[in-house]
Amino acid sequence: MNWEKINQDGYTSQNKPKTSKQNFMKNSIQYKLIFITLLGFLITEKATAQQQPQYTQYMYNTLVLNSGYVADNRLEVGLLHRSQWVGIDGAPSTQSLTVGGKVGQRIGVGLTMVNDNIGPSNELDINGVFSYNIPISYNARLSFGMNAGLDILNVDWSEGRYANTQDPILSNNVNNIRPIIGAGAYLYSDKWYVGLSTPNFIKTETYNDDEELVIDQTTQFYLMGGYVFQVSRDVKLKPSTLLKYSEGTPITVDLSLNALIQDKFSVGAAYRFNDSMSAMLGFQISRSFFAGYAFDYATTELNKYNDGSHEIILKYTLPDSNRRAKSPRFF
Repeated sequence: MNWEKINQDGYTSQNKPKTSKQNFMKNSIQYKLIFITLLGFLITEKATAQQQPQYTQYMYNTLVLNSGYVADNRLEVGLLHRSQWVGIDGAPSTQSLTVGGKVGQRIGVGLTMVNDNIGPSNELDINGVFSYNIPISYNARLSFGMNAGLDILNVDWSEGRYANTQDPILSNNVNNIRPIIGAGAYLYSDKWYVGLSTPNFIKTETYNDDEELVIDQTTQFYLMGGYVFQVSRDVKLKPSTLLKYSEGTPITVDLSLNALIQDKFSVGAAYRFNDSMSAMLGFQISRSFFAGYAFDYATTELNKYNDGSHEIILKYTLPDSNRRAKSPRFF
C-alpha cells in the first residue's frame, strides 16, 4: 500500500480545506502505519523494544513458545507461514519450522527455526531444545525445558522507501548475531495443559555504526492453557488462552475456542483483545498429516488499510507401527 492511497481518504488542497480535527486524525493514522512499517522503530534517537512474532494457531505451534512442550514418543514436524496485515508495505511476515519428540519416557529433544520479516529487517532465530518430564499423577506430567541458540538480525535500510531518508539512524545497515537462552515449564495430561515460558532470558541492545540504539530486545513471557471437553462421541470442544507480556508493554490476551469433529475436522474462533478477531479451520488429512488455516480481521483503525492476516500450518507426525492408531492430539 502506498501513502498516496491514505491521502485520498481526506480532502486535498484543490478540494475543501481540512479541519484541524480531520488533520489530526489522518496524521495520527499515518504515523501509526509508518511506525509499523519501520520495524516498530521510533525515528528518533532511540528505537522501541523488539517484540516476538505472534501466532493465531499457537495451540498447534507450542514448541516455538515453550521449550517444555513435547508431543509424544513420535517425531513431530511443523511448518507455519503467517502474512500479517496483507496490503501494507513492510508488514510482518513469519515462517517457523519445528522438529521435536521424546527420546524414551522422560527426555524430549527438538529444533526450532523462526524467520521474521518486518519492513527492512530480517531476523532468524535458531534454537536447540531439551526437556525433561516427570509424572506427577496417573495421567499428568510436568515437563521442564531449555532452549539455546542464536538470533541473527539484519536490517537493510536501502530497501524500499527507507533508502532516501535523511535520518541518521536509517543511514547504516545493521548485522548482528546475539545469543538466545530460554526456558519453559509445561504441565499436561491427555485433556488439559498449562504452560509458562520465555523464549529468551537475555536482554540485548543493538547499535548501528553511529552508536545509535536501534533495537532494545526485552524478555517476553508466555502463559498458556487449554482444556478438552468430550461433548459427544464425535465432538470435542477446546477453549484455550495465551497471555503475552514484555517489559514496558501492555499484556496481550488471546482467547480461542475450537471444536474437533469426528477426529477429522476442526473449526474455531479467536479474539485478541484490542487487536483482532479470527476464524480457524483444520483438517486431519491422514493419520500423519494435519493442515490448519487462520484468518485475522483487525479490530483497530488498521482494518481500513489492510486485507487481514493469513496463517497456514502443516504438521506431520511419524506413525508408530508398534502401537495402535491414536486419535489426533488436540493440542
